[in-house]
Amino acid sequence: MSSALLVLVLQLLHGVSGQLVVVEDPVSAPPLVEQDGSDTIVPALFVFGDSLIDNGNNNNIPSFAKANYFPYGIDFNGGPTGRFSNGLTMVDGIAQLLGLPLIPAYSEATGDQVLRGVNYASAAAGILPDTGGNFMGRIPFDQQIHNFETTLDQVASKSGGAVTIADSVARSLFFIGMGSNDYLNNYLMPNFPTRSQYNAQQFGDLLVQQYTNQLTRLYNLGARKFIVSGLGRMGCIPSILAQGTDGKCSEEVNQLLLPFNTNVKTMITNLNQNLPNAKFIYLDTANMVQDITTNPAVYGITTLDKGCCGIGRNRGQITCLPFETPCPNRDEYLFWDAFHPTEKVNLIMAKKAFAGDSTVAFPINIQELASLN
Repeated sequence: MSSALLVLVLQLLHGVSGQLVVVEDPVSAPPLVEQDGSDTIVPALFVFGDSLIDNGNNNNIPSFAKANYFPYGIDFNGGPTGRFSNGLTMVDGIAQLLGLPLIPAYSEATGDQVLRGVNYASAAAGILPDTGGNFMGRIPFDQQIHNFETTLDQVASKSGGAVTIADSVARSLFFIGMGSNDYLNNYLMPNFPTRSQYNAQQFGDLLVQQYTNQLTRLYNLGARKFIVSGLGRMGCIPSILAQGTDGKCSEEVNQLLLPFNTNVKTMITNLNQNLPNAKFIYLDTANMVQDITTNPAVYGITTLDKGCCGIGRNRGQITCLPFETPCPNRDEYLFWDAFHPTEKVNLIMAKKAFAGDSTVAFPINIQELASLN
């Protein structure tokens, strides 16, 4: 693979996965190791995923998939952190709405920080272990689950054993957003064999079979409240738009993803029926973004087809480079770079996921999930 193509591949991380009111007193819920019977606010939030929600886990590993440089984080208090955004991510917004502090990256979490949750997400990671291999280092979903096991061992050792924390883990929320890279950095990559081995339906079946096993593994580790995010319309991200000349979304890519999203919805129904006391909800990311693109003026968005930071056609042929000058009107853009939403859009989506209706969160929203016994 040429260096130019590798730089372009670096942009093929993910599809789309207003200002949020920050909770002033975030620590109102009992942390993971305390028990007070409260089930209205979750003790912790555990996050698994890819670059849409990575907040620094790739910073210190040998990987091309990093965002710990300016102008990433230009609007984040403290500057670049490894978030693939100008500011907050969607899960940052969800944490705030839950009354939690921002969840630390696994690579950086120390001491009592882990008691409010940990973010294990890694840019370029996928459901399949080989996904994202063009980027060298990344932390696939299986390894992210293993890292969660390590966290559980650490917390249990502090609090008197696994039984002591079991109730708190069961009341905590588990956010999982995987699958984008299995398409953009596996199936659609010319140096991967999967496209010749599977058609769209077969690949969607393969992914969700593996996904089911992985989520069941988290259930067996004590997780009970799951938020599973579907894939966005990745045929409309600047990187894919830049590959055409007509400025239109790639319906081929959008159609390719449909079997996965359909299978995930079916998987969630089955897991809710088959795993005792578990509650899985599905976030329809595609619907969330479609509402924004259909009604951009409602949200103050004016630019839907270009990255705020990037180079070339649709500012999507080369993603945001170190010290590149981004657009000044970031809150008017759907996309921050060739692949990822702006903070503005991330927080719009967080609010939709938290309190939205069944068109965006099914069968219930995050606020309702958090309040379940």
